[in-house]
Amino acid sequence: MQFSIMFQLIKEDQATDARLGLLQTRHGAIETPIFMPVGTQATVKALTPQQIEDCGAQIILGNTYHLNLRPTSELIRDFGGLHRFMAWNKPILTDSGGFQVFSLAKLRKITDEGIAFRSHIDGQKLFLDPKRCFEIQQNLDTDIAMVLDECPPYPCAEKDCEAAVKRTIRWAQAFKHHATEAGFLQSGHHVFGIVQGSHFAHLRQRCAEALVAMDFPGYAIGGVSVGEPEAAMLDQVGISTPYLPRHKPRYVMGVGTPTQLLKMIAMGADMFDCVMPTRLARHSTVFTPEGTLNIRNERFKLDERPLVAGMDNYTCQHFSRGYLRHLVMANELLAHTLLSLHNIHFFLDLMRQARAHLAAGDYASWHRDWCARYDG
Repeated sequence: MQFSIMFQLIKEDQATDARLGLLQTRHGAIETPIFMPVGTQATVKALTPQQIEDCGAQIILGNTYHLNLRPTSELIRDFGGLHRFMAWNKPILTDSGGFQVFSLAKLRKITDEGIAFRSHIDGQKLFLDPKRCFEIQQNLDTDIAMVLDECPPYPCAEKDCEAAVKRTIRWAQAFKHHATEAGFLQSGHHVFGIVQGSHFAHLRQRCAEALVAMDFPGYAIGGVSVGEPEAAMLDQVGISTPYLPRHKPRYVMGVGTPTQLLKMIAMGADMFDCVMPTRLARHSTVFTPEGTLNIRNERFKLDERPLVAGMDNYTCQHFSRGYLRHLVMANELLAHTLLSLHNIHFFLDLMRQARAHLAAGDYASWHRDWCARYDG
């Protein structure tokens, strides 16, 4: 299966670099800008696939590192792939597992060939290189596979970041070679290269230009939101997008807050993922257009209002803040489901609003007003 047009630019904003697009995949089209709920271990925590779809999700993210450790990509392959394994029939993007190796694995050793490490689960010795990284994602039968990359920490020395960029470029080329040899790209799957370079503008430019020369179907901006201040994170996105092709999708990995997403859309980014909606829900925090609320707070005990008046999700349509607080205080599992459902829907609805204002031509003023109200 091949697409004559994989990514269609429908409209570009006149006052910002924001774009309205349509990304074609084997499991359906994705309207961009889009937020991808994170299904780390073949599940978006506390929610069923039907609930995620009802929230408006068009694509979810799976985690290569975790799924290959447990239950293994070979087992998922034998079940017919990740879509069938988890009963999700829309598109799936899988990350490379590189970030998890660097952040979770024990006793890792990085060379130009790959990464030797020990599982954080049982200490088993493992090795991840571009070929194995591709094979895992091929087993998962993902729609969008991410190349293996090296994510430098923040802060990092320039020489260390330069070494990480060189490996990232080398591994991206090897990954694409294996994907091409296996017919992965020719059968309608997509592979995205990942731009690294930390806060060094010249290294991000070098990485982006090298990846663009390899002609990937799409590109990601990695190595952001790894401990740097928000201004530095946004700056890294802003210095990366100008070097990426306008006719291909751009994905900022592992971000962010609602205002960060809107600001990065204005910089020309199209796709985002983050664990924040479900993680904060499990800690009793919900998103509203005026900011976050901790529903555990005593002031919500007698509050009969929904979390957000008029918001079209199951939680807001049926339950009061007082009831949700009761669930939280009683440690009822339903609290995790209802708060997660609301937060996921909030992020997806924000993307829907962004697309609508891009289509209407007033994204610049709308997103500035929205961010000012939220931050204020």
